[in-house]
Amino acid sequence: MDFVCNFPFISIILSLFSGPLCSILPGKWAKRVNGIVIIVVGILSAFVLAYVTGTGEAFIYRMGHFPAPWGNEIRIGVLEAFMGLFFCVIMLLCMVAGVREREAQIEESKQNLYYVMVNLLLCSLLALIYTNDLFTAYVFVEINTISACGLIMIRQNGRTIEAATRYMIMSLLGSGLLLLGICFLYDLTGHLLMSNIKEQVHILAQTGQYHIPLMVSVGLISVGLAMKSALYPFHAWLPDAYGYSTLSSAAILSSLVSKGYIFLLIKVFYRVVGFEILTGSKVANVLFVFGIVGMIMGSINAIQEEQITRMIAYSSVAQIGYIYMGIGLATQEGMVASIYHVISHGATKSLLFVAASGLAAASAGRTSRELVGSGYRNKLAGIAFTVGSLSMVGMPMFSGFISKLFFAQAAVGHAHKMLPTFIALAISTVLNAAYFMKMVICIYSPRYGGDTTGENTIVGRVVFMKEQPVKSVALICFIVLNVVLGLNSEPIIRLIQKGLAMFG
Repeated sequence: MDFVCNFPFISIILSLFSGPLCSILPGKWAKRVNGIVIIVVGILSAFVLAYVTGTGEAFIYRMGHFPAPWGNEIRIGVLEAFMGLFFCVIMLLCMVAGVREREAQIEESKQNLYYVMVNLLLCSLLALIYTNDLFTAYVFVEINTISACGLIMIRQNGRTIEAATRYMIMSLLGSGLLLLGICFLYDLTGHLLMSNIKEQVHILAQTGQYHIPLMVSVGLISVGLAMKSALYPFHAWLPDAYGYSTLSSAAILSSLVSKGYIFLLIKVFYRVVGFEILTGSKVANVLFVFGIVGMIMGSINAIQEEQITRMIAYSSVAQIGYIYMGIGLATQEGMVASIYHVISHGATKSLLFVAASGLAAASAGRTSRELVGSGYRNKLAGIAFTVGSLSMVGMPMFSGFISKLFFAQAAVGHAHKMLPTFIALAISTVLNAAYFMKMVICIYSPRYGGDTTGENTIVGRVVFMKEQPVKSVALICFIVLNVVLGLNSEPIIRLIQKGLAMFG
């Protein structure tokens, strides 16, 4: 085995043990350790991606070199390596963009604890991407939940504590269903390793044995992970969690945390149940219906919001609905579209939160009334928010357009789901335009009868000038990433298709 095959395991261990290290360091040193860890893990993931792309085959790393059931293993293909790299890039940009807010909003004595949570979150996301064992996945799902909860409540005001409590309650319900589903699968197959479970599930499908218990276990796992990723109507915790957290927390939670659960669910469908069994089950139909409902209802809730961060949060509910609609199509094209939207949404939603923070800092407020004219006072943030909004609406040149195009193409020819998909895409796009373009018009509307200056302008300029170097770099990187995904999507699509082929 080549030495590069050790890199995924090293990445997980490095992220895991850097958490306790940060707990005993001062805040400034913890911040440096966190940045170094994210960069190193990103570099290691890039090497792994290059290696797997070159060999054209996935590889398995056995921890301790013991085979199952005594040992544990991780499995890495093209898609896993790419997602590991992508998650590191987004997390690094989110941490860079929110450095000023963290210093201002988190008590100095607790800032090192924030980096503990971020490191553990990175560790859990990598483990969810790479693991080939269902119980190990469950363990890191719980680590992910606790870390995300810590990121929400670290600010310690009434809103964030309430949001963290809601998040924990809903997540624990989802975790319970996930654990029940894993227990049922273990009882049916006698294995926890994904590849071994798939072999036994294939035998059960051929013989027709235990069909109902098998579908129940798949349904429990699906609903559990759907609850944890905030699929409508399990989204009640999300607006406050995203809307009142620190900037870095909101950007990371919206861009990465829910995507880790969704990626694990896709792995379960391919590497545990088998895609052929999924296409013949009713589970996909249920996810399809809930996805479409989420697309519409999330957008309706966003239209009713006046606060920009909560509006963006409700938009996440709609975008998660897109992903589950694609999964519910139960076709290879639908899965490709969903995974691409995971990437597109991860890049765009973090862009919107960072841009919204810049606009709010230039306006001393977050409501649409207070943000009037903020696009003039903070020009880069206004441009960035416009780019993110156009992407969410689905304008050409931006990543959101590619996602919607592939969703539409995936539905073509589907006997029963083509028309509902087209109608849902059309309605959702109109609704997206209604609230995103309304906010864009708002931030570029003249204030005080044509005057774009005013009492809040000078305050906003002073605040932004302090943030400008780091936040501006992050915003520019996010804009470039969004445009690159929109104009050069074909290599990413081929990589996703190749990665799904390796899943089998």
